[in-house]
Amino acid sequence: MFRIGNGYDVHRFKKGRKLILGGIDIPHEKGLLGHSDADVLIHAIMDALLGALALGDIGKHFPDNNEEYKGVDSCLLLKKVINLVKNKGYSVNNLDSIIVAQTPKLSPYLDKMRDKIASILETEIDRVSIKATTEEKLGFTGSEEGIKSYCVVSLIKNL
Repeated sequence: MFRIGNGYDVHRFKKGRKLILGGIDIPHEKGLLGHSDADVLIHAIMDALLGALALGDIGKHFPDNNEEYKGVDSCLLLKKVINLVKNKGYSVNNLDSIIVAQTPKLSPYLDKMRDKIASILETEIDRVSIKATTEEKLGFTGSEEGIKSYCVVSLIKNL
């Protein structure tokens, strides 16, 4: 049995914060504003995984008014989500995601992100796709106000 979920997240830029995408520190003059580390890619992946199993969203599981999650590494939260997925008897069949950002250039970091995420999800790297694009200077990402990410995931029932 297959299950499919999609996820989306967005955060605005903020000076004085580290930029973390896909669990990787990205050199940039601004980071993303959020209660946690504001990793939009990991947040979109978590929402896709949770959605595939009709388990709600990350706000339900990790509310932004809970001090326990203030500044937390989103990869730690992803580990909790993949444990929920495994406890329901599923594993990742494949994941396809995209990061939308005018800056910085992300292509040098995509394989590191794929490797890190595949490791957390306990799956092969060829099941994890991460792409990056700009919006040709259109919209809030194009005007460099923030970054957004989309993810689609398919899960397969373990035998």
